[in-house]
Amino acid sequence: MLSDEELKEQTSRCMNCGQPFCHAYGCPLGNLVPDQNRAVAQGDWRRAYALLSFNSDFPEFTSRICPALCEASCVHGLDEEAVMVRQSEKRIIETAFERGWVTPRPPERENGKSVAVIGAGPAGLSAAVTLRRRGWAVTVYERRANIGGLLRYGIPCFKLDKSLIDRRRAILEAEGIRFVTGCEVGKDLSAEWLAEKNNAVVVAIGTPAARDLKIPGRELGGVHLALELLEGQNRFLTGEIAAPPISAKGKDVLVIGGGDTGSDCVGTAIRHGAKSVTQIEIMPRPPDERDASTPWPLWPYMLRTSSSHKEGCTRRWNLNSLRFIGDNVVAGVEVETVEWEFSPEGRPLKFNAVPNTKETIKADLVFLAMGFTGVPTDNPVVAQLGLSQTPRTALVPDPARNIYCVGDCTCGASLVVRALASGKSIPLEESIVKPCRRKGLSM
Repeated sequence: MLSDEELKEQTSRCMNCGQPFCHAYGCPLGNLVPDQNRAVAQGDWRRAYALLSFNSDFPEFTSRICPALCEASCVHGLDEEAVMVRQSEKRIIETAFERGWVTPRPPERENGKSVAVIGAGPAGLSAAVTLRRRGWAVTVYERRANIGGLLRYGIPCFKLDKSLIDRRRAILEAEGIRFVTGCEVGKDLSAEWLAEKNNAVVVAIGTPAARDLKIPGRELGGVHLALELLEGQNRFLTGEIAAPPISAKGKDVLVIGGGDTGSDCVGTAIRHGAKSVTQIEIMPRPPDERDASTPWPLWPYMLRTSSSHKEGCTRRWNLNSLRFIGDNVVAGVEVETVEWEFSPEGRPLKFNAVPNTKETIKADLVFLAMGFTGVPTDNPVVAQLGLSQTPRTALVPDPARNIYCVGDCTCGASLVVRALASGKSIPLEESIVKPCRRKGLSM
């Protein structure tokens, strides 16, 4: 965490732009970045917290794991380093907690209506807070043992301490939000029953289906989806289970997939004491600087190196995985080099195999970190609520029946900050009086 002097120097660089792109373009929450920067530069922490909490309900999360879209659109970034907005945000919220300013904010009055929120990830929590402050009686249902979704079970503890989630949960409960954990709606409890008993339902189930790699040898032992490692490790570290279900100690680890989830697997494997860690990606290596295809203030297409990569990892690009090799347990992965064709704007379009480039990468533990594919069409919540899905399996809200969908289940896997913004966008006000019911049922 930056010192007071370092933060004052950083926030003083904010130019109070006439059109602050960090606020209007970069931040999905619309945080008042220039105003809170000015307050920090002046040492007015109370005002800084008031400004930050005006739009952001969970700054202790975003200040640690958000990729800082605001910084990518900072005007300073045109010719030098952007203002360190995320560090400022982190210091503001932790100062507020230390000084006792973060207190429960229950509604001024109840509106006599109830809403069920299905899923306690970022979008579900954001929706719960938003509706509770409008006077709704809110109950959040979560299939796992605790709340947080991927905040708790996907993002490693070394990036986000789970005590921060527990700290926030205590505040949410004091505001009157009720959590029912260890309850899978659609199986343990009928989603249709929730719709009958409440005035509204909010579906925030994320994108639970991970993208698999169906190539020969997928059935071999030692080949796992990324969340098998990440969730198991987090459950172990937080005391839910006695031992991690997967150990990378002393093993040659291969991570397939070059995104944040792959980076998290790298960092976790290193902490296990892996013999070696290699991360491969089918996409081409991004440029070291902002690519011309993503001019400012767009989120820049460029190489990103995480702290996990710096801890010791071999990274390779343009490799297509062909088959897993081994007897019962994986021993390696056969890969092939590919070349990409690019659009006139410089974006990769399609790849072709390079002849005579096949090789085998040694690995006795493989993690597949290739993203998520959406909401399965046979999901019981979808079926029981009679929800429609787009061709890409995103859920379609049904406002006529007071059924709303927020977060990744509506747009595909995305950022935590976008999920939080989605949760805040529900147009449920006190005028909603009719209970939500399934299509075809009498009113």
